[in-house]
Amino acid sequence: MNFIQRTIELARENVESGGRPFSCLIVKDTTVLAEGVNLVAQTRDPTAHAEICAIRKATATLHTEHLIGTEFYLLAHPCPMCLAAMYYCSPDRVVFITKREDYSGYYQDDRKYISFSSFYGEFAKPWNERRLPMTHQSDPDGISVYRRWQELNGKN
Repeated sequence: MNFIQRTIELARENVESGGRPFSCLIVKDTTVLAEGVNLVAQTRDPTAHAEICAIRKATATLHTEHLIGTEFYLLAHPCPMCLAAMYYCSPDRVVFITKREDYSGYYQDDRKYISFSSFYGEFAKPWNERRLPMTHQSDPDGISVYRRWQELNGKN
């Protein structure tokens, strides 16, 4: 199977059915474990990006949160949410087909606090300098949850 072509085909099918132009394949040992398309428009769930949908399927299939030994094929360079999810599940490699600057003339998805052009820079800022208002409100009981987790799990 040509994974690049399948990734493009999935995204095209999703667009034809009213979805957004994003797709993801997760492959292990030349076998497709999971396919995902962006389902945000269909579900109204802002986390239903193609990568997240595919990760949920693959981890359910493998019964693990780790995707070591897999490769991801994406139609587009991942957003920070999807990139963070990939860091957490640890695939061996990510292949993306289009760069944001390549498709920005055809697709825009700017939001209240970010645009594609400011996405990564915004996340790199210290939490108290981001456009999204954030406040740190400390409570000494908060850390007790972590202490209890350590007691139960014996981990540092």
